This record gives sequence, C-alpha cells and structure tokens, in this order.
Amino acid sequence: MPGRRVARADAGRKDDAPWSVSTLTGHVKRALHAGLPARVRVVGEVSNLSDRNHWYFSLKDDDAAIRAVMFASAARKVGFPVASGMEVVATGRVDFYPAQGSVQLYVDRLEPVGQGARELALRALMEQLRAAGYFDPEQKRPLPAVPRKVAVVTSKSAAALQDVIDTAARRWKGCELVLVDVRVQGEAAAPQIAAALRELSQSGAGRGIEAVILTRGGGSIEDLWAFNERVVADALRDCTLPVVAAIGHETDTTIAELVADRRCATPTQAAMTLIPDGAVLAQQVDQLAGRLALALRRRSEVARARVEAAASHPLFRRPAVLVDDARRRLDALAARLDAAPRRRADDARRRLDGLARTLDAVGPANVLARGYSITRGPGGAVVRAAGDVRAGDVLTTVLAKGEVVSVVGEGGAPAPKRRMKTLKKPGTDEPTLFA
Repeated sequence: MPGRRVARADAGRKDDAPWSVSTLTGHVKRALHAGLPARVRVVGEVSNLSDRNHWYFSLKDDDAAIRAVMFASAARKVGFPVASGMEVVATGRVDFYPAQGSVQLYVDRLEPVGQGARELALRALMEQLRAAGYFDPEQKRPLPAVPRKVAVVTSKSAAALQDVIDTAARRWKGCELVLVDVRVQGEAAAPQIAAALRELSQSGAGRGIEAVILTRGGGSIEDLWAFNERVVADALRDCTLPVVAAIGHETDTTIAELVADRRCATPTQAAMTLIPDGAVLAQQVDQLAGRLALALRRRSEVARARVEAAASHPLFRRPAVLVDDARRRLDALAARLDAAPRRRADDARRRLDGLARTLDAVGPANVLARGYSITRGPGGAVVRAAGDVRAGDVLTTVLAKGEVVSVVGEGGAPAPKRRMKTLKKPGTDEPTLFA
C-alpha cells in the first residue's frame, strides 16, 4: 500500500527528507498529549450546534474557536437545554483527529455559566420530571393519622431540627422522633440525602417508622441546590414511606418539595402537618364520648319502649284467652280436615256417574237399539263399503237383538233366499238367524 511504502521511506530518511502526512500527524498527536493535561475545563460560547444523536459544535470566544464533540451517552446526562449562543463550561480531553487533520475537544460534561443558566437548568429538569409524572397528585402517599415514630432527615446542627423537636413535644408526646443526620448543602449533600431516603425506604417500616420529615432552613439557591438534584428526586419518588418536605423559606421552591407527598412552608409547619395536636385529640375524644353516651341513652329508651309495648300485649296480660282462641281455631280446622276426604269422594263419585251416563248414551248397544246394525266380514272387520266384500264372503250382521249371517252372491248380488232358521246364540238366550 502507498502509506506503508511512505512509512518505510520515512524510517530510513535523512534529516532533510520530507515527512509523510501520517508522521506529521503522529508528532502533533504526541505533542498535544505531552503538552496538555488529561482533562481540561474550557469556557466559551456554543456555536454551530448539530444534534445528530451525538452533539457536534464549536466553542469560541472573541479571538479563537475550537471544534468539539459530545457523544450521545454524555449528552443525555445534560440537565438543561443547550443552544447556539449559550455560554457554557465544557469539561473533557483535547485530541487530534488525523482523518480530518483537526484538533477537537471531546466533551463529557457541560455546565451553564452564571445564575441565569443555573435557573434555566433547574426549569429544564423540572419539566423533565413533570413529564415523567414525578409531581402527579395521584402518586402522593397518604399521611398516617397518628404516627408513633417519625424520621427527620436533616443536619443535626440545623435550626430546623430544633423547630421540629419543639413542635412535636408540644403537640404529641407519644410520637418518637428519629434523627437521620445528613449534609444539607454542598456537593456531598445530595448523595447523602438520597442514601438516607433509600435506607429508610428499605428498613424504616421494620423499625416502626411511619413517615419522614425532610427539612432544612433557608438560604441562597446555591445553599438549597442539593434539594434540586435528580438523585434526590429519584429517591423521594421511590421511597415507600410518606415524606413531608419543608426546604428553605416560604418563597423558596425546590424539586424535593414538589416530589414529596406533602410540601410545607417551614419545618414547624411540617411537624404540625404530620404530628397531631394532643389537645385537639383529647377534645375529639370528649366529643366522641358524649356522642356515644347520647346514642346509648337513645337506644336504651327505644328498647325500654319496646319492652313496655310487648308487656301490654294480650299474650302477656291474658295468655289463657289466647290459648282458648287458638284451641277453638285448631278444632275447627281439624273438623274441616276430617270432612274434606268424604266431600272429595262424593264429588268424585258424582262426576264418575255423570261420565258413565254420557258414555252409555253414545255406546254401541244404545246405537243398535235405535235401529242401526253392524256388519262384519270374514275376519271380523267392520264392513263400511260394498267394495270391501267379495262373492262368497260370509257376513255377520249384528242387531240390537241377535245376529244375521249371510253370504255374498256373485257380482255382489245377494245370495238366493233361503229359509231362515232361528238358533240360540251359544251361551245366551239371544237368537241367531241362519239362511
């Protein structure tokens, strides 16, 4: 390859021989590494910002500019909106990019410059947390009505702690306070506060702790800044115990207060919100005792009236009369019960006789008695039409009294007349006529 041939020529060149581009850029890279610290902090104005997942931009001042890049993993951690024209402090390393022959600042941290920039970063973080639901009222946990043990997360030297202790002692001596000593300002404050909240979330319930007060006194925005850190907001959101927060003065608003389950203006108000007033509780107990006594008295009066009404009932005044009346009703019912089967049998017999008379009126014997007859063929089947018989068939005609036996002639004509003789029907006195 051409590059390799040049490299070999460079290896054996004389002092006045030309350098290859790779050799020159290598010397530049080594010189930068030797002459600059591993990390630098540079203040400048953002210019030509290009957000292509990674951020590409320039940092400039009145006299110079340097190209910069911030990879996506670091850009996602920036807690404020970055735009061209903003003054920032960029922290990272300086390196030479041989492929483009340029020196670049590889940024891994950006900070806004000035008080206005800090407030801008705070607003940006608040918008992120609001979009993620950190401030939603539906996420707030209810406070215990009468807590027996409360953890106070603050500095042991803070005036806010004494305010909480005095208020708790005045309102409800049955509530025990547990101090969790943490830094409340400075760089170490936010990690300590978050760690304390996580510890209470994990083991507080097992120790009997029912709620948490997170508090400190007033101060500048820098003094209160630990309560605006994302790590504290995350710990508050994940805490399994309800948290009451009172940070700074009444006009101060921190992210911790917005994420907490209840926000109070002062440490004293936080203690009053969480710890009930013993005098008020005693008054409520007296009121409830009076209402209970009144309810019992009314129930007793109602019960007494019911007993008196029951005592005036005839059952208790004249029980023998009621028993005699009941016995008479029972005897009457027994008599009706005894007569019921006979009445039902008589009714059934009358209905049966009526049905028998109806059946006799339409029976075959009565029909024959009115002059009708029944003719049966050789098989005993009733003859209904002339076509049902053939010549030579013996027919039996049943009359009201006796039977007539005849033979069908040819062509359906009757057989020649013969002298009829009368015989008695076997087993009866009825005559049977034979042709």
